[in-house]
Amino acid sequence: MSLEKILVIDDEPIVRLTLEELLRLHRFTVSSASSLVEADKMVARESFDLLFVDVHLPDGNGQEFLERISALPERPMVVMITGYGTIESAVSCMRAGAFDYLIKPFTAGQIEVVLQKAESFSQLVKVNRALSESNSIGEGELLGRSLPMTRLRQLIEKVAPTDATVLITGESGTGKEMLARELYRLSPRRKEPFIKVNCAAVSETLIESEFFGHEKGSFTGATERREGRFELADRGTLLLDEVSEIPLHLQAKLLRVLQEREFERVGGTKSIKVNVRVLATSNRDLLQVIEKGSFRQDLYYRLNVFPLHMPPLRERREDILLLAENFLGRCARKHGLKLPGLTDAARTLLLNYSWPGNVRELQNTIERAVILTENGRPVSATALSLPVLDRASTAAAPLPPSEPSPAVAAPPEPPLPASAKNGSPAERMEKGPALSLQEIEKNHILSALRSHGGNRTQTAAALGISIRTLRNKLAAYRAAGEAIEAEAAE
Repeated sequence: MSLEKILVIDDEPIVRLTLEELLRLHRFTVSSASSLVEADKMVARESFDLLFVDVHLPDGNGQEFLERISALPERPMVVMITGYGTIESAVSCMRAGAFDYLIKPFTAGQIEVVLQKAESFSQLVKVNRALSESNSIGEGELLGRSLPMTRLRQLIEKVAPTDATVLITGESGTGKEMLARELYRLSPRRKEPFIKVNCAAVSETLIESEFFGHEKGSFTGATERREGRFELADRGTLLLDEVSEIPLHLQAKLLRVLQEREFERVGGTKSIKVNVRVLATSNRDLLQVIEKGSFRQDLYYRLNVFPLHMPPLRERREDILLLAENFLGRCARKHGLKLPGLTDAARTLLLNYSWPGNVRELQNTIERAVILTENGRPVSATALSLPVLDRASTAAAPLPPSEPSPAVAAPPEPPLPASAKNGSPAERMEKGPALSLQEIEKNHILSALRSHGGNRTQTAAALGISIRTLRNKLAAYRAAGEAIEAEAAE
């Protein structure tokens, strides 16, 4: 419910009583005043969602009162009432900030229409405010042609049109929130609000207020009434992101909301009913969390009506290049660049890396590489700057489609002896993976130079760097004592 408290300001008793009766039939809390002095005191003392204000009052003009309350931090919506309706008067009131305008005598049907418009507008304003305060919405879509993603899409198409609660699991960075948005996009609620609560980002002392809202004065700092995320998501969809982080004491209240679809605000006594579809995500094994005693089993079963699992990127390798190209195009547009794509070496490196950070790591890697790449050149393996987490070299053959990688990272190996550290780059690569990022870059550049017969122009083009950058790097390697084969003319 978006509207609760309404104030009627009119000096005619029959008009006040009629409006009060009509509004109470809709279960609103209604107060009334017969003068502007009385109304000023009431507005200063408490907050209202909607005001019905007569234009002509014994102690002043209702339009002047409208202009005064327009400066309030939580400005209520105002419907102006008059028995002397003119177009000029209506236009003047609307310009002053009135939400609507009624001419006496009005009917119950007219009041009904005004209330419906006010409720819809109030909900829209509050949802927009909540979305503008959230940085959770990232652009993207659920891309992938691999077998795991094909199966996942089939399940999404079955459950999206329903109101079933969905629990989305998967490692960090796999795209669980994107999956939730796809469920919302394909649901009958797609024209209603989509509200997200990041359960891991809200402090334990404020999370109950974040969920259910609070009344004015219910705790220190509660200077005004606030609607919670469940209330803002009424008729729409609520995403509980990282639901395993909800404090244990709040889980019982959440269970009740999921069962009864009603709750009370913090400090309030009135039950508020909502019609909300709930989606939840977790990057933890909730059964293990239950065994540790930090998550309620009954809440788990209430959330796990329809489970969906987002596969890690290493188990959908044929999607890597599709995602990379998509991110590359998006990031290039963002930074005002035109890049023709990825070099063959960059593609091989992307396919052979294990991606412990999943799609999020891939997106960040591509954006970093785009920034490092000169306009008009393809993104090189060097620009990707991937850490040494895999045993495979960049020249290794790609793994078969949909085959999980053997491991996210190789087990630690004993440090190299001092004698080994002084060997050639090729010898150091054979002895173990303990190479710095600078050594990897140097080995890659020198290997490319050899493969192009020492031609610096061809080498620079293959690496996706300028000839000046290549010259500077080769000069630095020579100064460090590195033996470099004779270079062909540019």
